[in-house]
Amino acid sequence: MRTHRWRRVVSAWMLALGVIGFAPVPAQGQAQSLRVEPPSWWVGMHQPRLELLVHAPGLAGWQVELTPYPGVQLLGSRAGDSPNYRFVTLVIGAQARAGWLELRFTHDAQVRTHRYELAARRPGSAQRRGFDSSDVILNLVPDRFANGDPTNDDHPGYGDPANRADIQAGRHGGDLAGIAEHLEYFVGMGYTMLWPTPLMENRQSRYSYHGYAVTDLYRVDPRMGSNAQYRELVARARGRGIGVIQDVVLNHVGSGHPWTADPPMRDWYTQGGRFVPTRHARTAVADPYAAASDRENFTQGWFEPNMPDLNQRNPHLATYLVQNAIWWVEFADLSGLRVDTYGYSDTAFLSRWSQALMAEYPALNLVGEEWSGNPVVVAQWQRRQSPQLAVPGGGSQLPSLMDFPLHYVLRRALASDDSWNGGLTELYEALINDRLYPDPSSMVLFEGNHDVPRLYSALGEDLALTKMALAYVLTMRGIPQLYYGTEVLMTSPRQRDDGATRQDFPGGWAGDAVNARTGEGLSAAQRDMQAFLRRLMNWRRTQSVVHRGRLVHYAPEGGIYAYFRHEGDRQVMVVFNKNRGDASVDTRRYAERLRAGASGVDVISGERLTLWPALAMPARSVRVIEVD
Repeated sequence: MRTHRWRRVVSAWMLALGVIGFAPVPAQGQAQSLRVEPPSWWVGMHQPRLELLVHAPGLAGWQVELTPYPGVQLLGSRAGDSPNYRFVTLVIGAQARAGWLELRFTHDAQVRTHRYELAARRPGSAQRRGFDSSDVILNLVPDRFANGDPTNDDHPGYGDPANRADIQAGRHGGDLAGIAEHLEYFVGMGYTMLWPTPLMENRQSRYSYHGYAVTDLYRVDPRMGSNAQYRELVARARGRGIGVIQDVVLNHVGSGHPWTADPPMRDWYTQGGRFVPTRHARTAVADPYAAASDRENFTQGWFEPNMPDLNQRNPHLATYLVQNAIWWVEFADLSGLRVDTYGYSDTAFLSRWSQALMAEYPALNLVGEEWSGNPVVVAQWQRRQSPQLAVPGGGSQLPSLMDFPLHYVLRRALASDDSWNGGLTELYEALINDRLYPDPSSMVLFEGNHDVPRLYSALGEDLALTKMALAYVLTMRGIPQLYYGTEVLMTSPRQRDDGATRQDFPGGWAGDAVNARTGEGLSAAQRDMQAFLRRLMNWRRTQSVVHRGRLVHYAPEGGIYAYFRHEGDRQVMVVFNKNRGDASVDTRRYAERLRAGASGVDVISGERLTLWPALAMPARSVRVIEVD
């Protein structure tokens, strides 16, 4: 009894100091409240080995047996450093069939059994197609998008009650039901992929709405819905031609995670479980001159005290994170994963994680967030990178990354005056950086997301410039991604303000005076932008010349910038006029791509145009032209 009391005192003392410790051993040493992760698995997976993380009070002192099951072997079991965890390793052979395993946990004369499901995979699951350049991705913040079920706005014992008046930190009540209500709207607009910010449980006292402080990696937050509702949403979306990309956080969890009080192993978190902030020196990963201490701090430092940094160098945690990602792809029938704060995790682990996902799903897509305007920093993570540019010792297998470098240049180019090295010229010159990427067509080019000021505001609430930016994103090489509300000109401060950037989507709540879905209350400018995007995205859906066509662009001149996408005998011409006056563009300069006497159709207006020897361009406009 003295030992148990001592452990409780030490545990409380460590938590008071902000140090992660182990939960005490229960006095009776009994296995209670058994929790097994992953909660289920499948037969016929590429990787036959499966490691279960099993938790119950005092479980470390119990033994594990597997009731004989054809094709399945219990390879081994070991206790965690905590008295309450065991790691159980199974091998699921190719001959194993779907059914229920029986795991037996024994301690002295006590026996506890657990039935574990091995399910059959969906037909073609391993060959699932991920998102690619034929798609248009919509990023949305579920809590701020639409409240389809007000009854789940709060959940007993979760804290952080709904407070729509608090735009900075409050939960507003948006949920899976709200997203489901807008599926026809998404189809009508022309979106083909949804990327919601994390839906997993965030049992945090504040700021739980954004989803990036996960406290249960296998459970949808009940204020969003349930695992079953999530799977149903994905199925309904897929039935309408829309895939779902899940937001994954490998770098950290929320401080409300049970691991904080009781980590399975002593080194489950970095820095011994103490808050040591990262300096965000992302270049240090590959900088040949970087101090080793900076390199270590970047991946081992914490974002915030309430986001404990995971130590992926622990092989059991690494396996847990790999299996968790695979589980969600298989369970929910996902079309891809977006990986938050990608480069902050251990480099060797990122190689293992990405290789494991691509081995299981060769045609899946994974897109990483490397938040840098430096294309070298971003390009180093893409798969098939040259040894000179790849992360040292890495071998990352990410097919795709968020194109932060081109995103920043696009906004800067449109917001600034044109000159010999600025404005449209900077945008033109930025594309030479594509030499750094093994596959530029797989980069996700975005106009905005939940972390940056809204496009319309960043461009001074200039409708013409906003249309130019969106036309560029939707016709340039790569995979386009838009942010919810861009189509109705939602605004924010021009400097970063997360709460303002993530305001509620109009019409997502009962009683909203403005409704983007129905059009009620929209201004003329909002309706115009919505129609512009609807027309352009629905046209793009069937244009392989834009999805896969080669790109040829011409150096800007006199505020005019033009490029062509071509594939076989198909060709699209995109022309920007940033001037405040109409322009007659001498198209004979484009003779390499444009034949004498050429004509075409403006995709947006439907107008038939003469393209040779000159093209009429209205002031401050963009034309997307199908060339005859």
